[in-house]
Amino acid sequence: MSYADAHYAGNLVAGGYVLCLFGDVATEVCVRTDGDEGLLASYADVQFRAAVRAGDLLEVSATVVRVGRRSRDLDLAARVLARGEPERGESAARVLDEPIVAVTARATVVVPAFP
Repeated sequence: MSYADAHYAGNLVAGGYVLCLFGDVATEVCVRTDGDEGLLASYADVQFRAAVRAGDLLEVSATVVRVGRRSRDLDLAARVLARGEPERGESAARVLDEPIVAVTARATVVVPAFP
């Protein structure tokens, strides 16, 4: 996460930024599974579980948990894999022993009906 993305004290990144990343990974799932970008219809059960900070390295994942005729439900997760350590130097960071699950959500995407 860029320091330009930090909006709050303690170099916190807005939760909405992670939702944008979820939208990107949902688009990738639609392209891979249906050959179309699809549309994000809704988020449900969004949980902000831990802080995301400038200097963090995130991994964002999506798992398809339901397939309908035109809709798909995705379980989404953003994990912090590494954390910046600015007290050691401007570009210092360390890989975490265990990733931190920072944000989870369920999303519904809709893809076009192809003949």
